[in-house]
Amino acid sequence: MSFESSHIPPFTPSLKAFTKDEAMRYPSIPFAVYQIIQTISLASQGLLETINKGTASRVMAAEVTYNASGDKQQQLDTVAHIGFVEALASTEQVGGIISEEAVDLVELDSKMGNYIVALDPLDGTANLSVNAPFGTIFSIYQRISPLGNPIQTIDALQTGHKQIAAGYILYSTATMLVYGTKYGVHSFTYEPTVEAFLLTNPAIQFPKEGPSYAVNDGYFNQFPKAIQQYISHAREQGLGSRYSGALVADFHRHLLQGGIYLYPPTQQKPAGKLRLMFECNALAFIAEQAGGLASDGTQAVLCLEPGTLHQCIPFYIGSANMVKQLLHFMA
Repeated sequence: MSFESSHIPPFTPSLKAFTKDEAMRYPSIPFAVYQIIQTISLASQGLLETINKGTASRVMAAEVTYNASGDKQQQLDTVAHIGFVEALASTEQVGGIISEEAVDLVELDSKMGNYIVALDPLDGTANLSVNAPFGTIFSIYQRISPLGNPIQTIDALQTGHKQIAAGYILYSTATMLVYGTKYGVHSFTYEPTVEAFLLTNPAIQFPKEGPSYAVNDGYFNQFPKAIQQYISHAREQGLGSRYSGALVADFHRHLLQGGIYLYPPTQQKPAGKLRLMFECNALAFIAEQAGGLASDGTQAVLCLEPGTLHQCIPFYIGSANMVKQLLHFMA
């Protein structure tokens, strides 16, 4: 018995065609930004091919080390980091990259590169060993220092509201790329028969409410009392608990269906665990452009002034009404 994929609807635009059209309609966003997104999409296809060929099973078995954020780092994390850096270095638009897998700013050869890309090359690496979803997170900033000079750390340490675009790639039963600008959030699904990402969800809007919350309940007893109270309230209201171990996967569910994601501080990590520059800013930008909210418990994530590249924060993101209710508990 054979199973054939459904026919692709006519006039379904590819990521390349859609971004080209969007660049013409919204000239305030330079075309170079869309070219960077396209480059990231091509690099993600290379990473997916590596994993599907079984190469991942070999590199995943390698010795585990630790990255600059103190998290366990498998060789596949490094493979993903190198793949995205090499792809972005091939463009003339990107002057530097900051990555969860690199201690410092990665300066590229192009001193005329006007943009900085922030990367979490592989979110949820541990999920690969059990065939569960994982992802890539990225965001794009315009540099502050003059063109022609070496890129500087100050170019990367910008508040989240200065992002020009942000996005993520979800590798699961289908591979999806979601990106957002101030003109909206759009989702594309990879179609292997044409080797391209095709538009599937234009102009996504975050539902104001949702049926579920996502949190690592194993740390419940370490959470602040207000967070414990909110989770207990959510259970009493009949909300389902959905936690995958991959931030991208949990966020994507809530973006489409509504819900809230929580990563509170714990006794072991009082400053939180998720990285402001590589994970939180990008998803907060997407959430707010789609009508959702993101907070560290005291203020909007996009307003936080970064102090270091690998700064961690508590993180709460999702449907606007649900985040507001959580902040009411915390107040």
